[in-house]
Amino acid sequence: MIARNTLDALAQRPLSFLTSSWPWRSLSYLLSSAVVGACVAGLGTLQYLLWDLLGPLAVVVVLAAATVVAWGVSGYERRRLRLVMTMARTDTVERPAGPPWSRLKDHLRAVGLRELGYGLVALLVLWWTDLGIALVSLGIPLFLMSAPFQPTASFAVGWAGTLAGLLLLPIAAYPVAAWAGVRAAMARAVLEPGDSELTQVVESRARLVDAFEVERRRIERDLHDGAQQRLVTLSMKLGLAELDLPPGSLAAQQVRDARDQAKQALQELRELIHNIHPQVLTDRGLEAAARDVAGRSVVPVDVDIALPGRLLAQVESTAYFVVCEALANVAKHSKANHAWVRGRLGGGQLVMEIRDDGVGGADTAAGTGLVGITDRLAVLNGRMFLCSPVGGPTVLRVEIPCSH
Repeated sequence: MIARNTLDALAQRPLSFLTSSWPWRSLSYLLSSAVVGACVAGLGTLQYLLWDLLGPLAVVVVLAAATVVAWGVSGYERRRLRLVMTMARTDTVERPAGPPWSRLKDHLRAVGLRELGYGLVALLVLWWTDLGIALVSLGIPLFLMSAPFQPTASFAVGWAGTLAGLLLLPIAAYPVAAWAGVRAAMARAVLEPGDSELTQVVESRARLVDAFEVERRRIERDLHDGAQQRLVTLSMKLGLAELDLPPGSLAAQQVRDARDQAKQALQELRELIHNIHPQVLTDRGLEAAARDVAGRSVVPVDVDIALPGRLLAQVESTAYFVVCEALANVAKHSKANHAWVRGRLGGGQLVMEIRDDGVGGADTAAGTGLVGITDRLAVLNGRMFLCSPVGGPTVLRVEIPCSH
């Protein structure tokens, strides 16, 4: 078993654990809490210096400073997780530009009170607990090993103490590593509640969707350049063969029927290719593709999409999928006389709104169409809002984050 953190290392055989780097990494993790202790000492010194100048008001100033320091401590706690966790994330929240108080407010909104609370707990309790466990675990065997240097200790007692200290020293690695592992797991649970494994699942799903999109376009290209061209050629040859046969003969009728079936197959293939990935979406973008879908809808649709330019291919594909599914639901269930499609880009996201004047009553739990839309949006961290009271109208709004 390959250890990914200190707790995994503790489950290994004693010799494997003791000869690995995990005991030293655990000890370094606990001793690095001295930095937090130095911050506490600095706050205490600040209060001492300000007390003569400000009196009780110095307590307020120190508390405000402790709040700022607690945010820094939470970031420090996250970064040093790499000492005892090989898979820990170490990214930090990007600090916005602007005046100091504006940055403070934005940072509080970004990191939340959870990290602030953890930073305060680390300042008040955790740092000296870390140092205490490290010092006690190592202090006992080191004290025994120093027995020969005690002036009152006899030769036998001195060397017996040294032997006992040497035997206890490897054992001391276990409480150090155990507390470091528990401490790091607690820090990660508080500071990184979005589990990295879940993040990996989301990223994997996005990669699968990208791979599926590439494969779908390959199939569309193969069908367009291969099977469709062969059907066109077959239809032409059947037409030429029909000209060489006597009119009204059985053979001519059979060739005519075969030609009609080839034309029907060609039409169905063209519809299939269009549904896989319309060429107009690739060539001309979302607006043209949405108008093409609206033109083929049995319900009259007005399209109002105004975009400054082309978007990312995955964003356009997702928005096109939303329009297709929404208009398909309008045609099947809404009994609407008219529908509207509107699209705008603003605030770093594409907002699509599909509205109809039908009977309403749409529900995500009633079918797979709307569920498919939410699943597709989830890959891009998009959102869907549905308002469909009984009696109508129905308004479907989606927001897709994008980079123009």
